Amino acid sequence: MNTIQRISKNISILFVSQILTYIFSFFTLAYTARFFGVAGYGTLSFALAFTQIFSVLMDLGLNTFTVREVARKKSLAKDYIANISLIKIILGTITFFLIIIMAHILGYNLQTIEIVAFIALYTIFFAFSQLFYAVFQANEKMEYPSLGNIINSILLLIGVFAAIHYGLNICQYSQIYAFTGAIILIYAVLTYSWRFNLPKIKFEWIVWKRLIKEAWPFAITGISINLYLYIDSIILSLFQGQEAVGFYNAAYRFILVLLFIPIIFNNALFPLMSRYFISSKESLNFTFDKLFKIMILIGFPIAIGVVIIGNKLILLIYGAQYLEALIPMQILIWSTLLIFARSPFERLLESSNKQLSVTKIFILGAIFNTILNIIFIPHFSYVGAAIITVLTDILVFGLLFFAVKKSKDIIISKNTKISLIKILIASLMMGLVIDYLKFLNVFLLISIGIIVYIVILSIMKIFDKNEISMIKSIFRRNSD
Repeated sequence: MNTIQRISKNISILFVSQILTYIFSFFTLAYTARFFGVAGYGTLSFALAFTQIFSVLMDLGLNTFTVREVARKKSLAKDYIANISLIKIILGTITFFLIIIMAHILGYNLQTIEIVAFIALYTIFFAFSQLFYAVFQANEKMEYPSLGNIINSILLLIGVFAAIHYGLNICQYSQIYAFTGAIILIYAVLTYSWRFNLPKIKFEWIVWKRLIKEAWPFAITGISINLYLYIDSIILSLFQGQEAVGFYNAAYRFILVLLFIPIIFNNALFPLMSRYFISSKESLNFTFDKLFKIMILIGFPIAIGVVIIGNKLILLIYGAQYLEALIPMQILIWSTLLIFARSPFERLLESSNKQLSVTKIFILGAIFNTILNIIFIPHFSYVGAAIITVLTDILVFGLLFFAVKKSKDIIISKNTKISLIKILIASLMMGLVIDYLKFLNVFLLISIGIIVYIVILSIMKIFDKNEISMIKSIFRRNSD
């Protein structure tokens, strides 16, 4: 199987699995928010955000480091799994108790702390499973992590249906999360054992020191990203209460779900980019350039569309009780576009052994985000939080852009720069059409928007001959 076939296979698998996961998550999100109400959903969202901030402590960047190193040298997988498994057991135990202690220190009531405890177990179990997924990703066998994600989303959807059927309260529902995390970890271990043979756990202090020393920039990056992704929910809960968290997360969780698109491409291409850094700088630049173009191509029309039909989306997903989430949704969607745009820069730097640059940038972003949230959330609530999130993403994107620009070997091609203008024009024209027709059903509007966007891009000839040839090659090989 050649390179294009591998990329095509992995992107296809990831796309299908993420679409299925998106569908299941969509219904889980909608039913959870509707059944438990704004305050109940706010409490659950707070617990998810709170535990997610600490989740990096049990990883320390080892998953991302494993992907990069095993992609370059497959024989490392056995020793990495053997050593990192024990590291994660120790760190997971420490992380769990740290989460509970911090919840007590911040003064949350016992019911909220109990919910946090069950969600913490889910987060820790799921984070542990990512170690085994990292080896699959490094070997470009994305079907196994993809299936795991589908199982996870199905179990959570079944869980919310069970909660509705049996009238469970939010605390009882959080136990379903812990059960789901345990099942996913069992799946990851059994699947890895079947494909690669599970090694015995090892304690090799020299290896531990080397792993942690090499991976810590990824860990700091992860902590920084989680801080500025989730700290706003924590601050909102402290200053504005759980209803404000509920409204904000109704918008934010919808926005986060959309990030499955860059995740698909990043997970499929990161191992390849890591190898190209060693073998072919020209191929690395080509991959980066095309990835950036694709991200903008997809991200811009989504942002325009959500701004125009955001109210219809909220009514469809959450119901009228969540209409206050409209303004933060219309603001936060621009954060999504910025994340789409920045992800190729982030992957490029990490695959080029410049993860320390990424770490410094996200530390600055986390500090910037946290300070401004503390200042503005008490006065402007979730609207202020949404604005600060977008400003943070502007800062991070700008710093990543200039970090990549320092490398004269990596450039955005002239063709891609011209394409960005065409994409902007096509997106705005699409927006005008759906705004004029926004009295129509939301699904019909989305369909019309996609068709109009594709037609305009086709007229503008957004793809050059080489890109068209590559696309045809991918589809031709998929059909063989």
